[in-house]
Amino acid sequence: MSKITRSAAALIACALVLPATGCAGKKGTGDTAYVARDVNTLYDLAKRRMDQGLYEESAKLFDEVERQHPYSVWARRAQLMSAFSYYLARKYPEAVSSARRFLTIHPGNKEAPYAHYLVAMSFYQQMEDVTRDQRITQQAADAFGELVRRYPESRYAADARVKLDLINDHLAGKEMEIGRFYERSGNWLAASLRFREVVDKYQTTSHTPEALERLVEKGKIIVKKAYADCPPGKRIVGAAAVVVGGGGRVVLEDVTPNEQLTEVSVTAWEAQGGTDL
Repeated sequence: MSKITRSAAALIACALVLPATGCAGKKGTGDTAYVARDVNTLYDLAKRRMDQGLYEESAKLFDEVERQHPYSVWARRAQLMSAFSYYLARKYPEAVSSARRFLTIHPGNKEAPYAHYLVAMSFYQQMEDVTRDQRITQQAADAFGELVRRYPESRYAADARVKLDLINDHLAGKEMEIGRFYERSGNWLAASLRFREVVDKYQTTSHTPEALERLVEKGKIIVKKAYADCPPGKRIVGAAAVVVGGGGRVVLEDVTPNEQLTEVSVTAWEAQGGTDL
């Protein structure tokens, strides 16, 4: 997911109407060194570098526009174009920093949805597979969620909702991966809690049917183990509830330890819609 898709790049590129007043000139070796230049020359040079595919150099030149001409109308545009150029250069932390700086200085600007979208896409492009830490994936979800919440009618909201569905499926996959690990380790309760997280939090994802199936199986194992571990002559009273498929809860309460928990009794409990045993 580290590659920039053509559709995403096109959507971002169309966010701004850029000036096309390019000046002819050859590529210089010291373009990003501090040289006092008028705002039009500096902005046009940065735009030219971006058109040439020199995205990181372009970003630094847009930063120079803001630094040398902070009170110009071009400074505001340059902040966003700097973020966009860093994004195209796959310098995602720098893109996030530039876009967030714009939002801090111009929170009510009409291009704020675009800046939020750049932040979210920068996190989205850094997402790792489900075997790795999902901190950045959660940051992408938070950023897209904020965009949809703040600007539900913006041109970016529809794509943000699609990305949120994909991200939630990804996060659910991570929970399933951890749950399966606990399952292989024989830690049935920890596995059930992970599968339950998928059912509760990621109901619309492709992982929910498997999570429900595994919850039912783990619920049976935990209940049987509770009976097997009960010392002779003792009673199971108010044992910890075990959550299983369909939102039911197995509550072991006032059940004699001598009573044999069979597959039939578990099936009967399921048929009752998860009522107490």
